[in-house]
Amino acid sequence: MTFGELCRLYHIIHIFLSYNLNDLIPQTHLSKPMKLFCKCTFWIPKKNTRESLGLRLRSALERLGPVWIKFGQMLSTRRDILPIQIIDQLAMLQNNVTPFDGKEALKLIESSLNMLISDKFDNFNIVPLATASIAQVHTAILKENGQKVIIKVIRPNISSVIKADLQLLYRLAKWLLYFFPDAKRLKPLEIVSNYESTLLNELNLLHEAANTIQIRRNFETSPILYVPKIYPLYCSENVLVMERIYGIPVSNIRLLKRHGVNLPLLAERGVTIFLNQVFRDSFFHADMHPGNIFISYEHPENPQYIGIDYGIVSTLNKSDKYYLAENFIAFFNRDYHKVAELHIDSGWVPPNTNLIDFEFAIRRVCEPIFQKPLIDISFGNILVQLFHTARCFNMEIQPQLILLQKTLLYVEGLGRQIDPHLDLWKTAKPFLEDWIQSQIGLSSVFHELKKYTPIWAIRLSELPDLLYETLLQNKKIQLQYHKDNLTKNLTISSLNKYPSHYWLTFNQTILLSGTAVLVFRPEWDFFAIILISASFLKWFINY
Repeated sequence: MTFGELCRLYHIIHIFLSYNLNDLIPQTHLSKPMKLFCKCTFWIPKKNTRESLGLRLRSALERLGPVWIKFGQMLSTRRDILPIQIIDQLAMLQNNVTPFDGKEALKLIESSLNMLISDKFDNFNIVPLATASIAQVHTAILKENGQKVIIKVIRPNISSVIKADLQLLYRLAKWLLYFFPDAKRLKPLEIVSNYESTLLNELNLLHEAANTIQIRRNFETSPILYVPKIYPLYCSENVLVMERIYGIPVSNIRLLKRHGVNLPLLAERGVTIFLNQVFRDSFFHADMHPGNIFISYEHPENPQYIGIDYGIVSTLNKSDKYYLAENFIAFFNRDYHKVAELHIDSGWVPPNTNLIDFEFAIRRVCEPIFQKPLIDISFGNILVQLFHTARCFNMEIQPQLILLQKTLLYVEGLGRQIDPHLDLWKTAKPFLEDWIQSQIGLSSVFHELKKYTPIWAIRLSELPDLLYETLLQNKKIQLQYHKDNLTKNLTISSLNKYPSHYWLTFNQTILLSGTAVLVFRPEWDFFAIILISASFLKWFINY
């Protein structure tokens, strides 16, 4: 460990002790020397000793700087490992920090884009519009089209600070495992690794630019979500140029009411956007806190969301989406046996899990939830409860599901803030049922066939060679067949084996013919499906 790392570590320990956070140290025989050391540090003044542990932890993270603030925000989504009192305090952490000098920001932008700001932009405002822990935002006008834009620039030297603090976090996580074996359940190394991946992606604004472009494409014709335009020619790892948007902050309910925004419809559309991003697009905004969401001033009776800051996104694979949708439907049907089966089938819990015990645990935790009216049931808390119960049965951390859980809690909390009477299930149930049906019907099979048609089309050119080689191989087999007959060494199994090669050639011809029809005569799709289905049926019968 270098001298600089030692100094930073001492500073962290000093802050830790000054806010009396030794209460976080669990009571074990290994922790007694550490607690004794904390009591001996009498020269470090104690602060806010009468405040709650959660409040003291939040204040300490704010003192430690942006890396630790974001770490606290990430921990605030882990309701499965921390007490709710601490989670509520960590959720209050804000990104607003002291801005750095606008002239320095100007130099960083010009250096990163390798141009003078005056060559491409007018009215660059030295005073930042907004500041955050990793970047800050300035306004300008793009010369080429007169479009008002914002220029986001990464803070100077932030990368080295972040990497140094990440290294310390890894050391602390290892020490935690060494001194407190019970901490294995919390998987501190995996938490830090997940945090590192998220944070390093945020440091590269090209990731955010690509994410924004993708989500804008997904909702290009949508009346319910507007995604600002990105100007890729002026983007780099340290700079992002984006269309400037104007809207009402979604958390300002009073202003939304003053502008006559249809709040029940607005809350419902927030849920619809989330479901479309997760299940339709498999690409969702995983940082949908109120600071990143605005409402358009136009058409308040037909409200439209405006989303920004797509630095953190996540995806779900097809099986995760299917099992998640089935889980929600089974839960609301109180089919706990199916919920348990789905967790095992998806691989979220080990295959040797006792199904009956797992079902009983889910029932014990979830059944009291239904004592409330359906409208009061929290979708996000259901997910938290399910994951927490599953962890007791050795469920491995699923990073994509943790981000989904965080996003769902944001969406639900925001929706209920906009409309306290929001019934999330009323919107979600028909959507999920329709989506599941679309995944298992004939239309889904046909869609998958069309998806792989271009690949099969490329292989059509190989058809003559393939048929020739197959026929040549069959000729060799026939010669061997007659030779074996003459020597009377032919077994019954070999007699049954040889003719199957003719059927193999026949099946290949039918399959490729069906593919050719799909490529060159798409209007004959029904005939193509019959040919392809017949090929698979014949293959199944023979093998």
